[in-house]
Amino acid sequence: MYSVSIAAMQKEFRLNLLTEDVGINGRMLAHAEINRPALQLAGFYDYFNSSRLQIIGKVEHTYLESLDKAERHATLRRLFGHKITGLVICHSLPMFPEMPGLASEFDVPVLQSSEGTSDFIGEVIRWLKVELAPRVTMHGVLVDIYGEGVLIIGESGIGKSEAALELIKRGHRFVADDAVEIKRVSQRTLIGSSPENIRYFIELRGIGIIDVRQIFGVQSVMATQSVDMVIKLETWDQAKTYNRLGLTDDYIDILGNRVVCHVIPIRPGRNTAVICEAAAINHRQKKMGYNAAKALFDKD
Repeated sequence: MYSVSIAAMQKEFRLNLLTEDVGINGRMLAHAEINRPALQLAGFYDYFNSSRLQIIGKVEHTYLESLDKAERHATLRRLFGHKITGLVICHSLPMFPEMPGLASEFDVPVLQSSEGTSDFIGEVIRWLKVELAPRVTMHGVLVDIYGEGVLIIGESGIGKSEAALELIKRGHRFVADDAVEIKRVSQRTLIGSSPENIRYFIELRGIGIIDVRQIFGVQSVMATQSVDMVIKLETWDQAKTYNRLGLTDDYIDILGNRVVCHVIPIRPGRNTAVICEAAAINHRQKKMGYNAAKALFDKD
C-alpha cells in the first residue's frame, strides 16, 4: 500500500500547522478518503476509521462552540483519543482552547486551511487519489498528440524515441521517455509521468541525451498526461496478419484498466510520427461517436 506524508499535503495546500509541539515529519496518510466527524462528535463511533484525515468545517465547529467547556473537552477527548492521523480545520477557523493540550497528549497534529470545507475536501481527495494510486513503470514513450495521451511501446531500438522527437518537432508535447510511471487514479483513468531524475530528457542512439525543454521550449513538454491509447511498434512480419479495417479495437491491460492498443508494423519508408498522429485523431473521432471504418462498411 502506498502512502503520502502530511508534510507534503501541508506544502501542497499551504496549510498552517497550529500545533507546533506536535510535528508532522514522518507522519503518513494511506487512505484517499477523508472524514468529517459530525457523527463522532455526537458520540457515534461505529465503523469509524481513525487513519483517515479528519476535517472540521463550519458545521462541526459551530456544534462544538455550542457545548459548554466540560462537554466540549469530553467530546474532543473521545475524538483525539482514537489516535486520529491528523485534523484540518477549514475556513481559517481557530482551535478551541482544549485542542492544544489534547493534541499534545495524544500526539495528533492540527492544521488549518483558509479554503471552504467543500472546496478543500474535493481538492484533497483528488490529490490523495493521485498520490496513493496503484502504479507501474513501463518501458516506452508518452506523448500528448492533439490532446490524446499516446503511450508508444515496443522492443528496445525499434524507434520509439525517434518517433517522439519527430512528434515534438511537429508541435506535440513530450511527457516521458524510457521509463513511464503510470498511476491508476480511477477505473477509467490512467495518469502517466516521468521519474523526476530523467524528466524531459530523451535518449537518442548515436547522439546521446538531449533536453527537450531546453531545445524546444517549455511549450513542448508536459509533466503529466492521461494514457488514452497505446501504440505498439514492432518489426514488420510478412507472415503476420495486421488489422486493416479497424472495425474492432484491440486492448492492453494496464493495472486492470483496458486501453485501446494499435500494433504498428515498422519497415523502411513508413513515417511513424504521421501514423501516430493519424491514430490519435482517429481515436478521438471514435470517442466523439464517429468510426470511419463502420461508416465505410455501412455504405456497402
